[in-house]
Amino acid sequence: MSGQEEDQKPADGSGHINLKVKGQDGNEVFFRIKRSTQLKKLMNAYCDRQSVDYTSIAFLFDGRRLRAEQTPDEIQKN
Repeated sequence: MSGQEEDQKPADGSGHINLKVKGQDGNEVFFRIKRSTQLKKLMNAYCDRQSVDYTSIAFLFDGRRLRAEQTPDEIQKN
């Protein structure tokens, strides 16, 4: 009984989130980050993978521009 409860994942899924970044060319890159992680980390990783300048692209969610300091939790609340 003692070890089983620690191994269970939270029912609300508050740990990590899987995100898909889709470029204009249709290319998709998948990321797994914590819900409390600033999107800046994901944005920089995407730009590094695609060999593009961070300042030359915009990240959108449902048509709204994302700010680097936002977290997935903050976006979900809006």
